[in-house]
Amino acid sequence: MNVLVTGVTGQLGHDCVAELTKRGVAVRGVSSRDFSLTDFDRAREYILSYHPDVVIHCAAYTAVDRAEEEPELCEAVNAGGTRNLAEICRRIDAKMIYISTDYVFPGSGEDFYEPEDPKGPKNVYGRSKLHGEEAVREILERFFIVRISWVFGIHGNNFIRTMLRLSETHRELTVVDDQVGSPTYTKDLAVLLADMSGSERYGVYHATNEGVCSWAELAGETFRLSGRQVTVTPVPSSAYPTRAERPQNSRLSKDCLDRAGFARLPSWQDALKRYLAELQQNHMI
Repeated sequence: MNVLVTGVTGQLGHDCVAELTKRGVAVRGVSSRDFSLTDFDRAREYILSYHPDVVIHCAAYTAVDRAEEEPELCEAVNAGGTRNLAEICRRIDAKMIYISTDYVFPGSGEDFYEPEDPKGPKNVYGRSKLHGEEAVREILERFFIVRISWVFGIHGNNFIRTMLRLSETHRELTVVDDQVGSPTYTKDLAVLLADMSGSERYGVYHATNEGVCSWAELAGETFRLSGRQVTVTPVPSSAYPTRAERPQNSRLSKDCLDRAGFARLPSWQDALKRYLAELQQNHMI
């Protein structure tokens, strides 16, 4: 089995390549230096030369606030680029795993969203990722759509690393507490995606670490586990207005994993503990 992973320079793409390599799977990670997602001819030429059996599509335009100012570019990458990859996968009969987001939902209420619940993205980024999902469904039969949230990994910037950096100069921080969701450790997610790549249990899935928290709770646990003496003061989202509206409810039901026979990811607290150890081991904190 040959696997192609887009977005290898990002958190998830990096860990997917590492996990597949560890399993002895033939894998190639690619980035925008290899081809642009929006250049169909160049993407087709490159992918045909490798002829993967599976494409794990981790690459995306993820600058959520900036997307409000350049919606055409965000749509071109996340929707148009995904459509291009799906069409290429169809032509070479390859499976596709498309990484999507909690942002496709309205983000209201307190219930856990099921995969087929009504969509209603509140910002440009969420709409572009939903359009990517729609392209995959339209073009392919052999696909996995995997929605994730609050991503963190060793190979990139994320909320946890931002909190650790701020703790170097602050003893008190105010952090939003009215947005609730589940963190997703890319090292754990990569295990699930590798399992999916070798299966035929196609469909739409939610995959985050188990349990839910607010951003303030995540920050507090980060400081507790890392031994940082920082006081976290919870504040409403209105204290930190952003260009793009964020969902207040990012709870995603993982019952879909149980039904398909895939293992759930460990708890977010366990993932955070292992992530901090990984950062320390790599002399990053």
